[in-house]
Amino acid sequence: MNLSNRTLGDWLEHWASETPETEYIVYSDRNLRFTWKAFDNRVDNMAKGLLAIGVTKGSHVGIWAQNVPDWLTFLYACAKIGAVAITVNTNYKAHEIDFIIENSDMHTLCMTDGMPGNDYLETINSLIPELKTSQRGKLKSARFPALKNIIYIGQEKLRGMYNTAEMLLLGSNQHDDEFQTIKKSINCHDIVNMQYTSGTTGFPKGVMLSHHNIANNGFLTGEHMKFTQADKLCICVPLFHCFGVVLATMNCLTHGCTQVMVEKFDPLVVLASIHKERCTAVYGVPTMFIAELNHPMFDLFDMSSLRTGIMAGALCPIELMRQVNEKMFMDITSVYGLTETSPGMTQTRIEDSFNVRCTTVGSDFEFTEVAVIDPVTGEFCPDGVQGEMCCRGYNVMKGYYKNPQATSEVIDKNGFLHSGDLGVKDADGNYRITGRIKDMIIRGGENISPREIEEFLYKMPGIKDVQIVAVTSPRYGEDVAAFIILHQGAEVIQEDVKNYCKNEIARYKIPRYVFFVDSYPLTGSGKIQKFKLREMALELCKQQGIEII
Repeated sequence: MNLSNRTLGDWLEHWASETPETEYIVYSDRNLRFTWKAFDNRVDNMAKGLLAIGVTKGSHVGIWAQNVPDWLTFLYACAKIGAVAITVNTNYKAHEIDFIIENSDMHTLCMTDGMPGNDYLETINSLIPELKTSQRGKLKSARFPALKNIIYIGQEKLRGMYNTAEMLLLGSNQHDDEFQTIKKSINCHDIVNMQYTSGTTGFPKGVMLSHHNIANNGFLTGEHMKFTQADKLCICVPLFHCFGVVLATMNCLTHGCTQVMVEKFDPLVVLASIHKERCTAVYGVPTMFIAELNHPMFDLFDMSSLRTGIMAGALCPIELMRQVNEKMFMDITSVYGLTETSPGMTQTRIEDSFNVRCTTVGSDFEFTEVAVIDPVTGEFCPDGVQGEMCCRGYNVMKGYYKNPQATSEVIDKNGFLHSGDLGVKDADGNYRITGRIKDMIIRGGENISPREIEEFLYKMPGIKDVQIVAVTSPRYGEDVAAFIILHQGAEVIQEDVKNYCKNEIARYKIPRYVFFVDSYPLTGSGKIQKFKLREMALELCKQQGIEII
């Protein structure tokens, strides 16, 4: 087994040549099917269309959409011309998309009209009022000087925007010369994808990932589950996450197998897709598997075609894994890592015992050196001793975009990337994650930076100070609690805080629990003791009769 130097475009063209009529992408709920050859042709036309509107090697192209059919068209079109696909969280609201467009120096934004409760068009038109009077391709935004184009993913014609049909037509009428020249210049170590991840120091940071990073991580992930061209993977996790775009899509891309897509997670559509397409694998975070297993129509669907999959993104309860194993006939695996490691650094293997797959996150990925390092001394910890999970190898990111300081804080002088998570390695070479050094909140697989929400709420009138902490949640693993100190005389209630957040930050970041206090517990040196706030949150919920869900 070796690492591959193919680019994403090379892989796509490999299968378009080797198995041109095999189905690559299927949307079972609308019977939409693309063969490898048909999809590759579509990607080429989109790539040439992007070149025609000024996108070129090194340009940053945002994709803000649920798992719609052309999400992957844009990803691979960018890959073939050396543009960088910026994957945008579908839950982002005005405050966050404003930051991402500016911070990423986005040249072109590809977007849908949004999702229930989140109107992307309304948000973009409010941030870029010039759209209403701009011709397509002539955008001059005072707020975002780097932004030149908006592409609407759909058939509707909207003022100031291209749509996908126009882009494909535009591309089909271009000569191949420029496209072929630029395509030949692409190297596997070029950046192809930038994903914004929440850190503990405030706003999200752009993680720069290369073709080599993500294609190989996807390939090895599939190898650990013994994927072949005969497999069909049901993908219901969002593509903007590493879980979707790497562990799922890159796995299918490098193994030549079929990906059965679900545009928006719906347990019924997932079950029906598995049944109809005879899927052999499915991925999800624990809450997704819970929804599928407990759906009232679960017993009407035949799950016997399934053989494996991944449960990740949050702590995976042993009982849930047991139910998935028994009722969905799957030897489920777990992957551990983070966006900065492309994302996998350890994984349980399909041949591991049920106990290992339930109680550990497996062993090192090949070509990756995982180490448990003492966060105080910097020494390697022996087996059985807790330390920080770190790794180095092909999968470590190229760095944070325009943020060398933050990059140097997580990648040490020896090349080890520090995760901020605590773990232990056992005598068999398997790892268990035991906690986090960082204050990161992980709610249903979504990483939430307390600092980001704190900085946002500091701007709310009446708030003097705010601290955000995690509260243990049976449903989501963790949820968000806000401890607020008000200015003297200010009158603010819980609903005011939630309404202030509404439509400005993603719904999953809005504090479920809001407590007003006069002071915070402090250490002798004056530092706030967040662990005590977490304890206080549970006690206050109990006192006030608030149910923790």
